Amino acid sequence: MRPQVLFLLLAACSMEQRGPNPRPADAPEQAVDLAVGTHVVLLGTGNPNPDTARFGPAVAIVVNGEPYLVDAGAGVVRRAVAAGIPVTKLRRVFLTHLHSDHTIGMADLLLTPWVLERIEPLEVYGPTGTDALMSHLTMAYDADIRNRVDGLQPQNSTGWQSIVTPVRVGEVYRDSLVTVTAIPVPHADWAEAWGYRFETADRVIVVSGDTRWSDALIAACNGCDVLVHEVYSDAGFARRTPEWQAYHGLAHTGAADLGRLATQARPGLLLLYHQLHMGTTDEALLQEVRATFSGRVVSGRDLGVY
Repeated sequence: MRPQVLFLLLAACSMEQRGPNPRPADAPEQAVDLAVGTHVVLLGTGNPNPDTARFGPAVAIVVNGEPYLVDAGAGVVRRAVAAGIPVTKLRRVFLTHLHSDHTIGMADLLLTPWVLERIEPLEVYGPTGTDALMSHLTMAYDADIRNRVDGLQPQNSTGWQSIVTPVRVGEVYRDSLVTVTAIPVPHADWAEAWGYRFETADRVIVVSGDTRWSDALIAACNGCDVLVHEVYSDAGFARRTPEWQAYHGLAHTGAADLGRLATQARPGLLLLYHQLHMGTTDEALLQEVRATFSGRVVSGRDLGVY
C-alpha cells in the first residue's frame, strides 16, 4: 500500500475514534474551567475588514458558566460554541452601538439558539434604535419563524422572541452573579454609544466598545482587573487619507493615547480588541501602546480566554 493511502486511512480511523464532533481546530488553547469564576472570552476581535482569523466584534463575560455577551458580530454563535459556551445559554447581550459590524450577528443570536431549543426570549440591552433593529429582524424572518412554530418541527413558541431594554447611564442589569453598568462613550457622530462595566464576586471588567478617548472609561475602570479596549495603530493612521484620519480620530483610540488612558485607568490587564492594524503587525501595535503604558498589555485573539 502506498504511504499516502496508508496515511489517509489512519487519519480517517483517528477521526472515527474521536467521534462525530472532534475538538474544533480554533478552540481555545487555554485549559480554563469557565464554570468557575469570572473570565473574559474574546469571541471575535475583528472589525468590518473580512479577516478570516478575526470574526466580528463580540465579547463574552462568563461568570460561573453564565455568559453575558457584549455585541454580536459575524459568527458570534459558532464562536461561542467553539469557546465551549452552550448555545442555549446565549440569553443576554449588551450592544455598544448599532454599527453593522457589531450587530450583524443578531439574527443568528436570536434564532439559532432557539432552533437548538433555547426557551427563553433573548434579552437585549442597547441604545435607542435597538427595539427597531429587533422588531425588523423578526419581521424579516417571519416566514422562518412561522414555519418552525406552526410546521412539523417540535419548536417552542418563546425562544425566538426578544425583550429590549433601552440603556441609560448607570446600572442597567443585576442578578446574583453580576452587576452591569453602562458608560457613555464618544464614537464619531453616533448620538449613543456605550461601554460596559461588569462587577462580579471576584473581578471587575470594563469593555470599551468603539470609542475615542473617554474620561468616563477611566473612571469606570479605576484599577479594574481587565480593561478590554479597542485601538488603532498610530503608524498605520499616518498612512491613511485625510478623510479617513478625520473619521478615525473621532471614532477610535490611537495606540499612544490608549497607553496614556490606561496609565490613568490602572487596569491589571489591558486587553486589546477590535484592533485596526492598518498595515502594521500585532507586535508593532503593542510597542506603540507600551511606549506610553508600563502595565500589562495583551493583544487579544479570537477565542482567547483571559
